[in-house]
Amino acid sequence: MPEERRGRRSGGRAGRAAGRAANAPTTPPFLARTIPPYEIVGPEALEVIEHNADTILEEVGVDFRNHPRSLELLREAGCDVDGERVRFPRGLARSIVREHAPRQYTQHARNPARSVEIGGDNTVFAPNYGSPFVFDLDRGRRYASIEDFRNIVKLAYLSPHLHHSGGTVCEPVDIAVNKRHLDMVYAHLRYSDKPFMGSVTAAENAIDSVELARIGFGGDLADRTVMTSLINASSPLRWDATMLGAATVYAEANQAAILSPFILAGAMSPVTVAGLAAQALAEALSGMAYYQLVRPGAPVVFGTFASSMSMATGAPTFGTPEAGQAIHVMAG
Repeated sequence: MPEERRGRRSGGRAGRAAGRAANAPTTPPFLARTIPPYEIVGPEALEVIEHNADTILEEVGVDFRNHPRSLELLREAGCDVDGERVRFPRGLARSIVREHAPRQYTQHARNPARSVEIGGDNTVFAPNYGSPFVFDLDRGRRYASIEDFRNIVKLAYLSPHLHHSGGTVCEPVDIAVNKRHLDMVYAHLRYSDKPFMGSVTAAENAIDSVELARIGFGGDLADRTVMTSLINASSPLRWDATMLGAATVYAEANQAAILSPFILAGAMSPVTVAGLAAQALAEALSGMAYYQLVRPGAPVVFGTFASSMSMATGAPTFGTPEAGQAIHVMAG
């Protein structure tokens, strides 16, 4: 009798795991859109915005602060460099991006089945980015810890509706600023096999992110793009040395970056949707052009954060229709 019981129970755990795997629903690693986006402005309006963005680049220019290499590369490409102010001849930034930047790229995951396609008609859902606080039912709203960070990474990994592990899903304040990026990137590599984002808070942190990814992918990235990281402009019309340093590291390593203005309309741009869109396009084009000058063909994404502020109180007003309109116009 004991022998029979052992025979029935042998391999029970493995059998249950195999059963769960066999019955698990299949989920796509990313979504392919089949419905075309709704255009809220026509071609003529888009041409006006693009014309105005080129005017900003040509006549006003963009500052590239405390980063001599960017000024040198932009001057060699044909830009007018006056101190740290860079002016682009009309159409130059756009032509650099069009000539070199890929229209679509693969971000490889440690699990090849979870690699995602960025661009084209594809949609990739990722967790939120940069939250200073976390909230749960037991302890309420509070500053985040590295354990909170790990738990969010695990939740994103388990969700079939998130295709990407994200980046700074919260800010773990219990680890020193100069080394917390190591723990965050390590958490993405250890607790998830989905694609992830690297650190951009210093060029050295970007280097660390590339090296950690190299280890996680078996010691050699083989020129694969395994990170898509966020590089923010210091709007209005400025790129600082921190962001340019991180962008340079990622471009050299053939890693992707989202070159994204960060704008509160009325404070950091004109208050109108059209003015905000023109400025954001100018800022993004200048950053994407620099990225391509560092390494032609390195994957790059036109990103933007657009919101508004109350003209009566000066308070940020997130989630307004105007911000949604501006993002939609630029996405078009």
